[in-house]
Amino acid sequence: GEVTALMGRNGSGKSSLLWALQGSGPRHSGQVDARGTDPGKVAARKARALVGLVPQTASDLLYLHTVDAECAQADRESDAADGTCRALLDALAPGIPGDRHPRDLSEGQQLALVLAVQLAAAPGAVLLDEPTRGLDYHAKEAFTGVIRRLAAEGRAIVVATHDVEFTARAADRVVVLAEGEIVADGPTADVVVSSPAFAPQVAKVLSPQEWLTVEQVRTALEAV
Repeated sequence: GEVTALMGRNGSGKSSLLWALQGSGPRHSGQVDARGTDPGKVAARKARALVGLVPQTASDLLYLHTVDAECAQADRESDAADGTCRALLDALAPGIPGDRHPRDLSEGQQLALVLAVQLAAAPGAVLLDEPTRGLDYHAKEAFTGVIRRLAAEGRAIVVATHDVEFTARAADRVVVLAEGEIVADGPTADVVVSSPAFAPQVAKVLSPQEWLTVEQVRTALEAV
């Protein structure tokens, strides 16, 4: 039920941590427990039901010729009922034609399709690597709503991102990495306002107030 943002400079270890959690990446210490199981120690099909990962370039996971084919394959690989992935896609990004080639979709639509493919297995944890890169403002707003809905369903969401505005709107918690080590970990408002590098525009303009978004400022003004 929590959205955690992983932040830090390039090379700090954000992507490496996501792949280690998912089970495909190398690990040097620590343990991974997803519903009592380490996803790196079980078959791929069972691992998908524990942890779903959307990589930096979502289209890397799209290899069939139509949207419908991708969805049907996802249902088979996840032992999901026919139509599960398509229903998820329609909820995330309505109106995408089933006969459209995945490579012809916008970046936002490709992201929605890959997310639907991952969610077909009903994982309890969803990992996303730079998901807002390439999205315009409206697509980013819609995606923020998707992330919050997934969290409301009880899933654990971990997002590696440089997008401070997205983090301010979507994340409950921020973990800052540097050279593979955690250097800050806490509620979003506490962590992002402590460093100009991670503070959203509202926090910079209205410092030392701890407002992060325009909506928070509007709510505060309406209460006066």
